[in-house]
Amino acid sequence: MNLSRKRKKELRQLQDNAGRLWESQQVLVGHAADIAREAGRQLGNFNREQVFPVVADSYERRIAPTVDRGLKIGKHVVDDKVVPIVGGVVGTALSAWDVANNKRYELGIGTRPTPVAKKKGMGLGSVIAIVLGATAAIGVVVAAWQTLRADDELWVADDPLSPPNA
Repeated sequence: MNLSRKRKKELRQLQDNAGRLWESQQVLVGHAADIAREAGRQLGNFNREQVFPVVADSYERRIAPTVDRGLKIGKHVVDDKVVPIVGGVVGTALSAWDVANNKRYELGIGTRPTPVAKKKGMGLGSVIAIVLGATAAIGVVVAAWQTLRADDELWVADDPLSPPNA
């Protein structure tokens, strides 16, 4: 496709204008990044100097005493109320179970259980645990390798971007 001189001149001017616009946008983005960086630094200073002391003071005055009081009450309830009641119920149930078993054996209704011989070797659960452990270890190694490998495509060039060609 042949273009006239006039069209070629217009296209060159348009490309020059686009290049200047691109350069000005790069400068503008650089200034915006500087401002955002400074704003983040100022926000960090404000948090350290103003917000954190107020939050820490409020926590120490209001939340910490309430949590400590709740922990003391909970420990008292569990140690002095729940544990004795549960212990008594479990003890009574086990005693009743033992009496019932002894009655069954005395009347000849049941036979005393014989101890089961312990299995030798690994069971299915051990094999599954070993396989899962090996899989997890391999996953950690692969993740570490992916993180630490050198990949040139991941690096960002320090050069400013060149304007697009028209």
